[in-house]
Amino acid sequence: MKDFLPICKEDMIKRGWDQLDFVYVIGDAYVDHPSFGPAIISRILESEGYRIGIISQPDWKDENSIDIFGEPRLGFLVSAGNMDSMVNHYSVSKKRRSKDFFTPGGIMGKRPDHATVVYGNLIRRKYKNKPVIIGGIEASLRRMAHYDYWDDCLKRSVLLDSQADILSYGMGERSVVEIADSLNSGIPVSEITYVKGTVFRTKSLEGVYDYITLPSYDELCVDKINYAKSFYTQYCNTDAFSGKCLVEPYPGGIYVVQNPMSPPLTTEEMDRVYALPYMRNYHPVYEKDGGVDAIKEVKFSLISNRGCFGGCNFCALTFHQGRIIQTRSHESIIEEAKIIINDPGFKGYIHDVGGPTANFRHPACRKQLTKGVCTNRQCLFPKPCPNLQVEHSDYLSLLRKLRELPGVKKVFIRSGIRFDYIMADPDETFFREMCAHHISGQLKVAPEHISDVVLKTLGKPENSVYRSFCKKYAAINKKLGKPQYLVPYLMSSHPGSTLKEAIELAEYLRDNHLSPEQVQDFYPTPSTISTCMYYTGIDPRTMKPVFVEHNPHGKAMQRALIQYKNPKNYDLVHEALELAHRTDLIGFDKKCLIKPRGASDKASSVNRRSNKTEKYKTDAEQKYGISFEKYDRIRESEKKRSQQNRAKRRKG
Repeated sequence: MKDFLPICKEDMIKRGWDQLDFVYVIGDAYVDHPSFGPAIISRILESEGYRIGIISQPDWKDENSIDIFGEPRLGFLVSAGNMDSMVNHYSVSKKRRSKDFFTPGGIMGKRPDHATVVYGNLIRRKYKNKPVIIGGIEASLRRMAHYDYWDDCLKRSVLLDSQADILSYGMGERSVVEIADSLNSGIPVSEITYVKGTVFRTKSLEGVYDYITLPSYDELCVDKINYAKSFYTQYCNTDAFSGKCLVEPYPGGIYVVQNPMSPPLTTEEMDRVYALPYMRNYHPVYEKDGGVDAIKEVKFSLISNRGCFGGCNFCALTFHQGRIIQTRSHESIIEEAKIIINDPGFKGYIHDVGGPTANFRHPACRKQLTKGVCTNRQCLFPKPCPNLQVEHSDYLSLLRKLRELPGVKKVFIRSGIRFDYIMADPDETFFREMCAHHISGQLKVAPEHISDVVLKTLGKPENSVYRSFCKKYAAINKKLGKPQYLVPYLMSSHPGSTLKEAIELAEYLRDNHLSPEQVQDFYPTPSTISTCMYYTGIDPRTMKPVFVEHNPHGKAMQRALIQYKNPKNYDLVHEALELAHRTDLIGFDKKCLIKPRGASDKASSVNRRSNKTEKYKTDAEQKYGISFEKYDRIRESEKKRSQQNRAKRRKG
């Protein structure tokens, strides 16, 4: 029976079910598409024979809102949705967003802040002893003690605050099925402590082996250095092959225990996940509210991989999906493409073929498949590892097959392209074909900054790599006869960036005639190295101090410098240049960023007239060999004669 999973008791009855095995409570609207985590988890469980019902965005102030199906046989699953609920609700300036793309009609306020915690407690009030399993991006990245930017404090593991029994972290297809099978076989939830990719709490470490004890929660609260050390230990244990079990002590003799990450899916397992009978849309009940906007970007896109060995410090992918690339087969992706092509709304354009990083289609090196990722170095930073396998032939072959499908006009690449990986490839074939076939006039890339000081804290390659990429991109497009441009994503106020580096970036933009429309202030989201730097003022990789701009006004100045041409930013830019002793960039010279304070259009006009006078003097002396005074009289005479002729024509 291919249909949406039940969202009410009537749907249950239609299927002939008298009780569900699991009730899945989610913070998003119900969208049954493989780009949405809850859809994958629910369909995986369904494929294993379990009966699942969906409660989307329940009223968290009403206990009865999670009781619409009655008591499930095995337990509750909880996810805040495809995003952390706080990122979904607030901008980096902590202002409430005006629209929620994962809610019908974009209405804000349909889910609570810290949704995983709120939903978990809501269920626990109604069903005190029923197993509660939390998962999704919010739970995954808050699985141990973590810094919460919005409350500006260190919070406990979300497992404790939500009163859940088990936390499934990362991509949970394997772990959720193992948990379900264990519950189904009659094992008490308190004894399900052996599943990889899960976190549990206990008062005894008797059955926990080969573990690392992290600083206790009390120790973390007392000294930020302890948190930096703890975080980096966690970061170095995110690999399924080499990662150890981690134990975090809490007051009252409680331990939060993190089992090693679940192994990456094989290609066959990935294919199975994406071949499940998704409806590929939001539930029709939302049509009356205007639908769910989040589907628009992914409805005609294809996911080809998971994981990322790029290792950007501001990104949480290492914690959530891991650094080992997992890919789908060409056959699987092409079959999904055919489904997309037959959709009535398809216009011939596949919007994207990729994943976290589009041009990663295999593990960074062969060692990763048997021994895991290195804990003492990154694959691309600061330089590409000598063992890195750089090739684009498989991805290129996939794109060519998709381009040839009947009904496909264009296949775009809109996922992140790792430009340093492209530059490390001696074969330019992919680069040329990407420019020729897979760009719609603009290619979005993410250098993030141009100062090598900041790039080091970002975990990004030196600026010289990006400059080389820009030159090659321009040369290839010129040869192709295509007027295509780069749209760089830039970040302000990242740890390590002072006003000096922010001005360096502004000068780069000036010299390259760039005017970014969008700028992202650094957003300290849970479980990233950059957020650890922001909270502690320490780089956890080196344990050395790093500059962090915490002051909102200081952050505003750095952001304004990137958009120094915007008149609204004048005062902030002026103040920043004065504070940095760079008043040489205030003036009328072409190297200046802004004009002097109070300089009016009249002043600019005087300056332009002065420049014109100098030009006339040069013309008089060099072109005509006469004095400037005589040249000026001739010009005035010609001007009067021209005015008289125009007056005569008007009368005629």
